[in-house]
Amino acid sequence: MKNTGDRRRTIYDVAKAAGVSISTASNALNDTGRTNAETRERVRRVAEEIGFRPNALARGLLSKRSHAIGMLTNDTYGRLTLPMAAGVSEVLVDHGVSVFLCATNNDPRLAQLHLEALLDRQVDGIIFTATRLDLTPPVQLSRLPIPVVYVFAEGPADSVTFFPDDEQGARLAVDHLKELGRSRILHITGPRDYLAARIRAQSYLDACGDGAEAMFGDWSEEWGHEAVQTVFARPGAKPDAIFCGSDEIARGVIDALRDLNVEIPTDVAVVGFDNWEVVARQTRPPLTTIDMELKELGHRAGLAILSLSKGEPVPAGITRLPCRLVVRQSCGSPLRSD
Repeated sequence: MKNTGDRRRTIYDVAKAAGVSISTASNALNDTGRTNAETRERVRRVAEEIGFRPNALARGLLSKRSHAIGMLTNDTYGRLTLPMAAGVSEVLVDHGVSVFLCATNNDPRLAQLHLEALLDRQVDGIIFTATRLDLTPPVQLSRLPIPVVYVFAEGPADSVTFFPDDEQGARLAVDHLKELGRSRILHITGPRDYLAARIRAQSYLDACGDGAEAMFGDWSEEWGHEAVQTVFARPGAKPDAIFCGSDEIARGVIDALRDLNVEIPTDVAVVGFDNWEVVARQTRPPLTTIDMELKELGHRAGLAILSLSKGEPVPAGITRLPCRLVVRQSCGSPLRSD
C-alpha cells in the first residue's frame, strides 16, 4: 500500500475515519445541512485528529466568501498603518479571515493595480487608511461591489469611517498641563492644511482662551526647534508649558529648550501627540504624550468590515474613538505655589 503519511488530508479521509458519508462530513465541517450535534462533533474531532485543513477555495465557494480582506494605505513607512493593521488582524484571525496589506505610495496607478489584484482575489471587503484624516483615496472605492471601511481617512458621507478623537485628545493634553499648575501654554503643531492639526489647535484655543497661541509649521523636529528659538528670542513672558501636535515636534522642542538651558519639566513642561514609542520613550526626559489608540481603531474597522462582509448592517458616518494620555517625565509634578 502506498505511504500517504505526508500527503494532505482530504474530506474523503475525514468521512472514512468518522464513518460517515462525504456529504455528511462536509455539512458537519461547514455547519450546513441537518447534521445532528453528536455527528457534527465527532466529524470535527476526527478532522482535528488526522490533521485535516479545509481547502480555502472550496470553503469560499460554499460560503460565497473568500475569507480575506484588503487594506489599502498611502502610509509607505507604516508608522500609522501597522498598528491599525495589527488591530484588524487580531479581530479577524479568530474568524479565519486573512488580511492583504497594500501600500499605494500616493501613486494612483499603483493604487489601481493593487485594487485590481485584490478584486481578482475576490476579497470580502477593503479597509482604506491614510496618513491624514482629510486624504481621499487615490482610486474610486465608493462603487465597488464589496464593502469598504475607512479608518484615519476621509470616506463618502454614507460610508463607515473611524477617526481618532483629536479634539478630545488635545483637551486631555491641555487639562493635564493645567492640573499641573501650568498657565502659559503654547501650542506648536503641523501644517495648517492638515485637518488633524486644525482640530487639535482649535481644541487647544478653546481650552486656553485669550492669549493662547497656536504656531503652525511642519511635522518635524526641525520645526519644533525653530519655533522654540523664535518664541524665546522675542520679548515678553515665556511659556511654562508647550503642547506639541506630534512627538517629532516635541522632540525638537525639547532639544531647543535644552540648548537654551531651560530645564524640563521644572521651567517648561512638554506634551506630545501620537505616542510614537520609538521617539517618546527615547526622548530625554521621556515624553508625556497622547496615544491615538491606533490598534483600537483597527479593531473597530476589522469588526465593521467583518459584519458588512456577512451582510450585517453597520451604522454609517464618522465614529470618533477617544485618545489616551500617557504620562512620562516631560511634565513632572504639579508646580508649587510660593
